Amino acid sequence: MTAESTIASGGRYSSSGEALRGGTLEALGAPALVLGSGYVGFGALAGDAGIPVLLAALATPMIFALPAQIIMVEMWQVSAPLLALVLAVMMSNARFLPMTATLLPQLRHPRWSAWHYALATHLVAMSGWAIAMRRNMEMQPEHRLPFFCGFSITCVFACLAGTLLGYYMSEMFHRLVTVGLIFLNPIYFILILTRETRTRLGIVALACGALAGPLVHSWIPAWSLIVSGILAGSLAFLIIELSGARK
Repeated sequence: MTAESTIASGGRYSSSGEALRGGTLEALGAPALVLGSGYVGFGALAGDAGIPVLLAALATPMIFALPAQIIMVEMWQVSAPLLALVLAVMMSNARFLPMTATLLPQLRHPRWSAWHYALATHLVAMSGWAIAMRRNMEMQPEHRLPFFCGFSITCVFACLAGTLLGYYMSEMFHRLVTVGLIFLNPIYFILILTRETRTRLGIVALACGALAGPLVHSWIPAWSLIVSGILAGSLAFLIIELSGARK
């Protein structure tokens, strides 16, 4: 049975190698295209800011989070201290902690060792997390980790290619084109979350976030992402608890 046929039959694989190929094929297409296009914008921003090409290229696989990498570019432009830059990137990526905490238990299997989980933890991003959380229910536990790694590593290479392309073509892009390419990513993430969310808690959380985001941004724009996330998530949890939907 080929990887293509297993995907068509519901994502069930007969071997770990087949699951790895399945994850790679899942990424090839819209995920790699949209994420890579967004990183073309990052590469253009890095080129305009005078960041060395090697540093811009390394930032993509090392950070693998477009918002955090844009923060890096902005702080580079104002000559911020290295420690402040690192701390800002770390705080931006703190949102991956609850995602990792929910995903990693589903990937565990006696066949895999600690370094496999360390690699998977580094690869956690919105797109891979959303796809894996749905696909995991269709696969045997031992096939979940290779599927996730195949998907995420393919996305990393697509983003790296986009970074280099944008960097060397930065002089050809108008500023609005660069920003537009970067904005593809949040639009894609919204569509992924909307499509992949199947639970009542997830749907309520998305609705609360959609309402809280603009309101909090008009109040405290500098902290709107963190504050609206905490408020919306807490409100969604309370709504589900009070309604008894969890039971």
